[in-house]
Amino acid sequence: MDLSWIVEFWAAHVPVWAVALLGIASTAFLALLVHALAFRIANRVLENGRASAAAAFVRRIRWPARLILLAFFFTTVLPALPIDDDVSLLLRRIASLSLIAMFGWMAISIVNLGGDILAQRYDIAIADNLVARRAQTQLGILRRALVIVIVVVTVSIMLMTTPEVREIGVSLFASAGVAGLAIGLAARPMLSNLIAGLQIALTQPIRIDDVVVVENEWGRIEEVTSSYVVVRIWDERRLIVPLSHFIEKPFQNWTAKSAQIVGTVFWHLDYTAPIDEMRKKLDEFLRESKHWDGRVALVQVTNADKATIEVRALLSAANSGAAWDLRCEVREKMIDYLKEHHPACLPRMRQELHGGPTPVQVGAGRDRSRKGGQSGGAPGLGVGSVR
Repeated sequence: MDLSWIVEFWAAHVPVWAVALLGIASTAFLALLVHALAFRIANRVLENGRASAAAAFVRRIRWPARLILLAFFFTTVLPALPIDDDVSLLLRRIASLSLIAMFGWMAISIVNLGGDILAQRYDIAIADNLVARRAQTQLGILRRALVIVIVVVTVSIMLMTTPEVREIGVSLFASAGVAGLAIGLAARPMLSNLIAGLQIALTQPIRIDDVVVVENEWGRIEEVTSSYVVVRIWDERRLIVPLSHFIEKPFQNWTAKSAQIVGTVFWHLDYTAPIDEMRKKLDEFLRESKHWDGRVALVQVTNADKATIEVRALLSAANSGAAWDLRCEVREKMIDYLKEHHPACLPRMRQELHGGPTPVQVGAGRDRSRKGGQSGGAPGLGVGSVR
């Protein structure tokens, strides 16, 4: 049966743009159909195998893979469509650039998925989380660094595939020295933070959930990005600190090696304070407290002036939060104990009263003596020195 008349009729009566549009639509439908079938088969296989990591990988790359198939089919089919050469070249370039961009997107998705899978193995919610915090910090910084590298490489490859951009780059090569210097000066903060991030990932002066004192603020490391660190302060404020700050300036890290810490409590008391009894009561208070870790319990007189003595207690806890609660608890209990059993040892102002006529009384006596009267009575009391 001769069907050549169908081709002749199609060529004579159907516009070229309709043929091109139909070809593009058919290509898109075919690419989406292949994608849907492949992912349905992959999901069914993964459900039978119960591979959660592989299933998460399939979900992450769903959209990049779909767009990659579309770009690949378009790049393959466009030369065969009845389209002008200029339009075909433009569409092929767009499809090629899209293909490269989608591969970069897929690479970023794979990096993020790998980071999430590794991060799930390290739980920072447990009590002894030093290893987990170290791993979480390294993973976060390295993940962001890899994403930046992938983006830079992807954009570079996209630019290299365009001949016009390469020609412009060659023409500007003579002035690249001055331009590079200007760009380097402008990007110095970003580059310094990027290098500082890599240093922090390797040497780890800080980690996620570390307790630090930065700019006279006490808080915990909440997030480490590619350019700054978020410190969650105790009153729920957030302090944003550049990464370079932790490399170039000193700061306090209370959990660098261990979360254990020794806290202090001070009392200013009278010289009659019962120090030995305070030592016994401190041991009693600490044994009753759930915040004490059993390492340090000490009472000492650390200073004395003309009015009071300074009594210091040292007490240890598993972490800074427990140490703060323990300090407040011991301070309150010791004050209540002293008020009830030794109120005289609490600091107070003393005044001594001593005998002797006041100037007013002397003058009054002289007035009465002139009148012939007697001053009589006991001499007045004057106010002496204050201790």
